[in-house]
Amino acid sequence: MNYILFDDYSRNNLLPFTYTKPVSEIRFGILTITEKWEKYLQCKISFQTELYLSKKYYKTLAKQNVYINGKICPNKEIITLINQLESNTAIKAGNDLIAYKTDNQSDIDTEKLLLTATEIPKNYLSIKNVWDIFSKNDLALKDDFELLTNGKTSQKLSSTNILIGDNNQLFIEDGAIVEASILNTKSGPIYIGKDSEIMEGSAVRGPFALCEHSTLKLGTKIYGATTIGPHCKVGGEVNNSVIFGYSNKAHDGFLGNSVIGEWCNLGADTNNSNLKNNYGNVKLFNYKTEKSIDTQLQFCGLMMGDHSKCGINTMFNTGTVVGVGANIFGGGFPPTHLPSFIWGGAENMEEYKLEKMFETAEKVFSRRGLTLDDDEKSILTQVFNSSKKYRS
Repeated sequence: MNYILFDDYSRNNLLPFTYTKPVSEIRFGILTITEKWEKYLQCKISFQTELYLSKKYYKTLAKQNVYINGKICPNKEIITLINQLESNTAIKAGNDLIAYKTDNQSDIDTEKLLLTATEIPKNYLSIKNVWDIFSKNDLALKDDFELLTNGKTSQKLSSTNILIGDNNQLFIEDGAIVEASILNTKSGPIYIGKDSEIMEGSAVRGPFALCEHSTLKLGTKIYGATTIGPHCKVGGEVNNSVIFGYSNKAHDGFLGNSVIGEWCNLGADTNNSNLKNNYGNVKLFNYKTEKSIDTQLQFCGLMMGDHSKCGINTMFNTGTVVGVGANIFGGGFPPTHLPSFIWGGAENMEEYKLEKMFETAEKVFSRRGLTLDDDEKSILTQVFNSSKKYRS
């Protein structure tokens, strides 16, 4: 069977992260949602997404195709229901189209399919808003830990460390290094990915995932539920946050109840507020409504899109949203909505020229042995053009 993950109406609620990727490419738990489905279904999966993303995230068609909602995480019950689908039938839960099996090779119309889809119980984990990525990360991380470690044997923890809690809730992949640190699994599992490192003096409370080739620097303090994606360097204090991958917060400073995209860099002593002085609900800028909306959360910090960076001592207020390719610096608190491709901060902002941003990105990619290719440049150019109205 050929499986395709599709974006639905939630895509715009998940901006700025979905500016540069389909919904299912968001890291949630240990894995991206795409990776979860590929593990469950034991096959490669393609995408139905925005046209400008489709060259990098392409769609593969076969005689029979099963479309699955990219914001939904798989579980055994959902897999069983999908496998039972007959041709040209669909399942839904409320306003969410879950899956559709078809012989037709044209794009699916989710609104039309909702009218005839069979209702099922809502027994799955999903993301509909940017704050779901960190606020539901506890559940996603525990599910992924079970999925990734079932039937496998962990590497032994070095005797230089202190483990508090259940040893079965700690898993260390091949090549990982952990020395002279404190690991606490009482509140959730700790997953340490292949060739990653936790340096001396770090203190980690689960649930926590350090993905492959990532590093916790000396004396890092981690509170769950936190995920650090592949190829990241993190230091300072981090609480209930998700960093997608290839991003750095390498120095002291606080990051809490936040989501950081790929290819970001937080300068030394960058801090974000995650609680309002009046302890009220936090509001976040929403790209779908183009205004701030109530998250219903008391704790909510920084949402930063791919390729954005900030200078040393940057301060972000509670509920700040930063777009793609922004470069933020200077004193004081910048606005709580920082558009894509801006240059500056609280005192003054101007447009970050696309060519200049490409120059920086090429240097950042080359440090990882990668190339900023034409597909990536085309996506960033589209984001630059479509986000221009927010910079005016």
